[in-house]
Amino acid sequence: IPALATEPRFAQRLRERLEEVQILDRRYQLQEGPGGRVALPVLEEKLSQLWVPQEIPCGLVWIQDPVPSRAARRRTPAQKLRDELRQLLGEKWSEELECDVPRAWQRHGDLVLLSEDSFRAALWERLGPALWETVASALGARRLDRRGRVLPDRMRSPSVTLLLGQDGWVEHVDNGIRYTFDVTKCMFSPGNITEKLRVASLPCSGEVLVDLYAGIGYFTLPYLVHAAAAFAHACEWNSHAVEALRKNLVLNGVQDRCCVHHGDNRQLELRDVADRVNLGLIPSSEEGWPVACRVLKKATGGVLHIHHNVETLPTPAMPQTPVLLAEQGSPEGADPDGEAQHPTEVGGKDTLGPRIRPEWQRWAEATAARIRGLLAELHGQPWCTSILHIEVVKSYAPHVHHLVLDLECRPTLP
Repeated sequence: IPALATEPRFAQRLRERLEEVQILDRRYQLQEGPGGRVALPVLEEKLSQLWVPQEIPCGLVWIQDPVPSRAARRRTPAQKLRDELRQLLGEKWSEELECDVPRAWQRHGDLVLLSEDSFRAALWERLGPALWETVASALGARRLDRRGRVLPDRMRSPSVTLLLGQDGWVEHVDNGIRYTFDVTKCMFSPGNITEKLRVASLPCSGEVLVDLYAGIGYFTLPYLVHAAAAFAHACEWNSHAVEALRKNLVLNGVQDRCCVHHGDNRQLELRDVADRVNLGLIPSSEEGWPVACRVLKKATGGVLHIHHNVETLPTPAMPQTPVLLAEQGSPEGADPDGEAQHPTEVGGKDTLGPRIRPEWQRWAEATAARIRGLLAELHGQPWCTSILHIEVVKSYAPHVHHLVLDLECRPTLP
């Protein structure tokens, strides 16, 4: 880096001058220069603006191994990234470009996944590999990807551009479970962690699970590893996700307790096998409801975990409106009023406990009624559906919440 070297007795006066004109590079310490002089690091892009009084003798030198200042050592990764890019661009740096620099990202081991709204200006592209090498170095990464918008296909495929590195395979650990996947081919939602933790705590010993939208094993693995499910049928039609799912089953040592069904679950030939069915698809898992009804054990039934995005329209609170109660969930960025409910039987007497929003209750009751009708039509006898719990996973969009309905389904005894 460039520096101005002067005799020790002039160092303080020179430093004051450099600070006055904002040319001193505060990222580095003052250090010893040639001939016992003191070297003061300066910003290269501002050297042309420098004027030093003649009574302060100094000369330009270059420091090969600059020592970071204490302030620089305390910099956040985002600050370090901006400083490195500012140095790379020199006089081309601008406020517009600074707004283009990401302040948050996802890290998976040595790979950093940048947000889709970062580095949009044309200038960045002209920098070529030098830009991505600088970004990777500042963030302590070896590989870089940039996320795009999720493709509008039925598989919700990610649109990810590989910027630096040879491949997008990463490993992520959640609650002691290892997930490996290719970020350029598969989605991974850290916002679902609360539901994965809840699933891991469910009492599933001896049960058979059918996971209709298994993906890379987001929920299949917690059921097998922590909830002690005896066996799982994992259904997935995305070949990239299936590849990752098979790897993850082996990574976690549960491959002998899971059968992977690759293809459209609406064509699934399984019948009468499940004690529990997971329908982890948003914005709606409704197309899988008939399949879930078919795979439930017809003699004893079981529990469905139905994911859905439910809209809650903002309305002024009315004092005379009764307040429903439910168990509080743990959404990310959701309103603290977002909650769930204690067991209640649809069509019977409600036993309500902590507060839920009326829209959520109405959705749960309508879903329970639909499932009850599907089961009766399929088996030719009445079934009972009971709402066990409504879990708030996260806020999905303004006034839209990702919910999970735990619905108990049992055949009615003759």
